[in-house]
Amino acid sequence: MAERIPLVVNVERIDRTIVLSPSGEISYHEAPLFRTFIRQAFDAKPAGIVVDMALVPYMSTPGVATLVEALQMSRRNGGSLVICGLTEKVSEILRISKLDKVFKIVASRAVALA
Repeated sequence: MAERIPLVVNVERIDRTIVLSPSGEISYHEAPLFRTFIRQAFDAKPAGIVVDMALVPYMSTPGVATLVEALQMSRRNGGSLVICGLTEKVSEILRISKLDKVFKIVASRAVALA
């Protein structure tokens, strides 16, 4: 059985935007930690949040649910939520679930911050 690599989430504040950059898979065990970082980001009341998924090779249902929860928080708080840097597998998961039509998804962090 493959050893679990712990999820690491880098947090940066760029002007009035918070950029969350998770690294590692986001599945059942990692989703609560990811959710904690998202909630802390929204608690800081930024103008927007960017989730840079470039270093997330795979995300299961709990990870997707965490992103949906983040979208709901952004709508309640009036801020923006942008997802960028999707890997092929994560992009496919969002496409199959039709969430690619719900989220604002852009190719890169540079585009998300523009």
